[in-house]
Amino acid sequence: MVSLYQAQYLSGISKSFSFNIPVISIGNLSVGGTGKSPHVEYLIRNLKEYIQVGVLSRGYRRKTFGHIDVSTQHSATEVGDEPLQIKLKFPEIPVAVNKNRAIGIPQLIKDHPEIQLVILDDAFQHLSVKPFLNILLTEYNNPFSKDYLLPSGRLREWRFGHRRAQIVVVTKCSIEPDESEVFKWRKSLKLSKSQLLFFSYIHYGVPYHVFDPSKNYILTESTHVILVSAIAQSDYLSDYIFPKVASLTDYSYEDHHYFSTDEIQKIIVKYKSITHHNKIILTTEKDATRLRLFRHLFEEAQVPVYCIPIEIEFYERDRFIDTIKNSLLEFKS
Repeated sequence: MVSLYQAQYLSGISKSFSFNIPVISIGNLSVGGTGKSPHVEYLIRNLKEYIQVGVLSRGYRRKTFGHIDVSTQHSATEVGDEPLQIKLKFPEIPVAVNKNRAIGIPQLIKDHPEIQLVILDDAFQHLSVKPFLNILLTEYNNPFSKDYLLPSGRLREWRFGHRRAQIVVVTKCSIEPDESEVFKWRKSLKLSKSQLLFFSYIHYGVPYHVFDPSKNYILTESTHVILVSAIAQSDYLSDYIFPKVASLTDYSYEDHHYFSTDEIQKIIVKYKSITHHNKIILTTEKDATRLRLFRHLFEEAQVPVYCIPIEIEFYERDRFIDTIKNSLLEFKS
């Protein structure tokens, strides 16, 4: 099915649409876990003072249909957890959801004519749109070059799909690669001379209260943590927290999981069973959008919930941002 879909566009049977403003797509070849949304946020953070940015996402696992202009008042069930997360962090940035990107882009621009750049979240496989710039992410510990097509592996499409990318980013790196390792990565990923390679890593911030962001919580060696996460590759987060605290109880669910009332009640009971005063329910910003649906239960039980911000940093930050800016300057509609 993957080959047939791609063949329609490669043969010209189906047409890819370009637009008169630049479109940057951030995606991957595999199923989840490479950090697409944090990289979208990284671009927003570093470009919003330079150019008017808009974001379009599918709104994965939302329970609505059609095009929706996301507001901070929406719920995760209405627009999806990741688009809502982006909107809550950047309320001044237009964010919309539409499964059909070719229709969603012009609608987003119509609703927000000030937009000068559209960033597509998770659209590498959506060939109906031909982005000005394709950024492909691959995870340091699970590169696409060592993976296989579903269901044997985690790839959504064949490895050679990476050729559509102008930029490839190796994400979730533990150390900065030296020159020899960069060479090995280029070789193993089979990058062409024209494809640029960058490396990024995760930076965790100070946890803040989900329902009152003005309140922070500093993790210490005496903190007892109940970690609630429904993200791909949650081991990175638990591995970061575990050595910093007294104990860690990990409630992990599948990516984008919608919590049930029973699950929330179980977590609350576990929190109250910890007798030590220094205790915390901790989650990610993405999961917080879905836990917000149970605000009444947490507040009735007087149980606080904190989320830990996750940001992306690049080892060659200036080079990466300059590459994006210079590419935008060269855009011709």
